[in-house]
Amino acid sequence: MNISRRTILRSAAAAAVVAAPLRSAFSQAKAEFTYKYANNLPVTHPMNLRAKEMADAIRTETNGRVDIQIFPNNQLGSDTDVLSQLRSGGVEFFTLSGLILSTLVPAASISGVGFAFNDYPSVWKAMDGDLGAYIRAQITKAGIVPMEKIWDNGFRQITSSSKPIATPTDLKGFKIRVPVSPLWTSMFKALDAAPASINFAEVYSALQTKIVDGQENPLAIISTAKLFEVQKYCSLSNHMWDGFWFLASRKAWEKLPPDLRTIVAKHINAAALKERDDVAQLNTGLQKDLATKGMAFNQPDPVAFRDQLRKAGFYAEWKGKYGDEAWSLLERSVGKLA
Repeated sequence: MNISRRTILRSAAAAAVVAAPLRSAFSQAKAEFTYKYANNLPVTHPMNLRAKEMADAIRTETNGRVDIQIFPNNQLGSDTDVLSQLRSGGVEFFTLSGLILSTLVPAASISGVGFAFNDYPSVWKAMDGDLGAYIRAQITKAGIVPMEKIWDNGFRQITSSSKPIATPTDLKGFKIRVPVSPLWTSMFKALDAAPASINFAEVYSALQTKIVDGQENPLAIISTAKLFEVQKYCSLSNHMWDGFWFLASRKAWEKLPPDLRTIVAKHINAAALKERDDVAQLNTGLQKDLATKGMAFNQPDPVAFRDQLRKAGFYAEWKGKYGDEAWSLLERSVGKLA
């Protein structure tokens, strides 16, 4: 399956066609295990396209015993709502940013420490290695089952309706939407911005009505969520890397016989690796695509932002919160921060 920019950037009408099979996949036959998988991304994002492929493969290899029905685009509620549903068993699978999951599992946000990762090799070294294993262990302690491979959301960029963000000074007093996560709020406060925690489902309207002046997300989401319609400037800050843990309700996971768990986990993790490639390829061409839609781009120097965070005590504060073990695992992949 080759996911191109044309596939991702199709029209809203085509997106509606894609959405139908996601909601009603394989509804003709009664499966032994019919599980709901919820996420917060548009149907044309690589996550949902690979998830559909994944669900098909799982149903085929289990001979129809496991039917995973996909509910994209916050159809089952906001991130915080669906996390509650996952814990209660109302939803069986959910992909969630570790930065938002940190409201339940504090260690999950360590992968999003501001300006920590310089590139993808350092990300995957950490998340497929000891740091990722440490985070999964903490998630498991919270009663949720994480799959082994984290899905890519990408490096996050700052967008604005009023001005480009080139230096930390440009963020002073800047009203920026951030996800509901203490780490995000802390980082932008350390940069003297005015962060507002808003669920993703409400981001477009918050930008449109000027409740906030800007937001930050990977280019793939800026594109698929059509944020370019309400934002003029995009600063390629790469200020945070963000990924989605594929989470299972423990109760639902333990209902599956061991052989079915093996099949399901195998296809989920394989889809994660494919989605990582999709996002990386997509981002290489999205700057040009978004520029044709009117976005103006600039490239800030990360050193100035990292220095500001260090001076504000941001790294020292979060090292204390995460603890020496977790922080040393992070620095093993990215170098000295605090």
